[in-house]
Amino acid sequence: MSKSKVTIQVMNPGQLKDDVLMLGDAYVKQWKIPVRELLTVKLGSEKQLITLQSVPRYDGLRIPAVLARKFGLQNGQSLRLRYHAASQSLIMGPFIGILVSKDRPDNPEKPFGPISMFCKELVEACQAQGAMACVFTPEHLEQSYEPLTAWVYHNRIWKKAQVPIPDVINNRLTTRKSENKPRVQQFMQEVKSKHGGAVFNEKFLDKTEVFDVLKKDSSIGRYLPESHALRNFTTLKSMCAKYSVVFLKPARGSLGKGIIRVTKLNEHSYQAMYTTVNGTRRQSFNSLPKMFSTISGKLTNNRYQIQQGLSLMENGGRPVDFRALVQKNATGKWTLTSIVARTASNQHFVSNLARGGTLSTVKDAMIRSNLPSNAKQDMYSKLKLASLQIAQGIDTHIPAHFGELGIDLAVDHVGRVWLLEVNSKPSKNDNTPLHDNKVRPSVRKIIEYSKYLTGF
Repeated sequence: MSKSKVTIQVMNPGQLKDDVLMLGDAYVKQWKIPVRELLTVKLGSEKQLITLQSVPRYDGLRIPAVLARKFGLQNGQSLRLRYHAASQSLIMGPFIGILVSKDRPDNPEKPFGPISMFCKELVEACQAQGAMACVFTPEHLEQSYEPLTAWVYHNRIWKKAQVPIPDVINNRLTTRKSENKPRVQQFMQEVKSKHGGAVFNEKFLDKTEVFDVLKKDSSIGRYLPESHALRNFTTLKSMCAKYSVVFLKPARGSLGKGIIRVTKLNEHSYQAMYTTVNGTRRQSFNSLPKMFSTISGKLTNNRYQIQQGLSLMENGGRPVDFRALVQKNATGKWTLTSIVARTASNQHFVSNLARGGTLSTVKDAMIRSNLPSNAKQDMYSKLKLASLQIAQGIDTHIPAHFGELGIDLAVDHVGRVWLLEVNSKPSKNDNTPLHDNKVRPSVRKIIEYSKYLTGF
């Protein structure tokens, strides 16, 4: 099986028969492709029977306009080719689809909201590497999705086009409601079962699920603070007896929403701190049952996880944690793409950027931290090792396909690394490396992994 990148030349009607392709003779000879025999040409879910003609001193692929429309191809674009001799198939790709929550056709500058730049970067990087990409939403799936109506980027303009179902789907849906729509679930299943494609980051992760499965992995246990599903007062009482601070976190929450910090002030009194848009709200109670009675309303609407409070490293009295972005690479192995330190604002006890947190490098965070000198040593390596082990643990124990994970880690006041949570839809804003780069490394990794999944 061989592969190379070629330029597509779309031929006008009448210049080339509708079932004929023309390929440079160097590729035909190198791959030993039979000419003037029936072959299959494939891109994503679209397949067509064609005959191939060899063209001397030519290094591109000529395709009739009628086939170019079926494949969603544009004149002048570059695509990788590979020839599969056993099935006599000429395969183009890889073709990557980005499934996003919403589109905004009335806003051409940001047609996909805050991830518009990520989508543009991915499409442009695909074009440079001989891959193809499109963007679509659950609304597009409400129509017939063979062919799929999607956004493509051509001549610096986003436009709607009909394309085959892509080889690889990167699930960037931001709500469980969107992800759980029957049409979306049916589509993802058909991508895998009917078309032999791949969907990565195919589901949200649940905090309870993550901690319950990772507890079973002996190599990861040292990173796990004590954590339980909060089902009743008994669990709260038990954890508050063990720890002076505990955190209550929505099992399916994100961006620091809904987190409650419970602090034991003395033998009988407790303080609850809530995250709000404007800062932290405090409420004091003279007994634990009274506090539980007040917060129990939240527990009926959302499942909560109760977690051991940690004495985190600080910068200027503000807690610091770390977001690691781990992604699978060109050989399908987990690699670390970036780690950034996140320092909480003065108004919040969580460090999320959505709550006013600020970013810095691990090195800068260590320099300014209150950790003892010996605890600062090799911290980047410790965080990297923890990230990769946790990612592998998720892969091993949770039956779903993940290609990238955002892993939130903490370092306590003596330098021990802890896991806070794992996010299967890591933000492309939080994880941007702290330097100016035209195509961020996280985008390149997605293309590398897609090429691996598709044999390119």
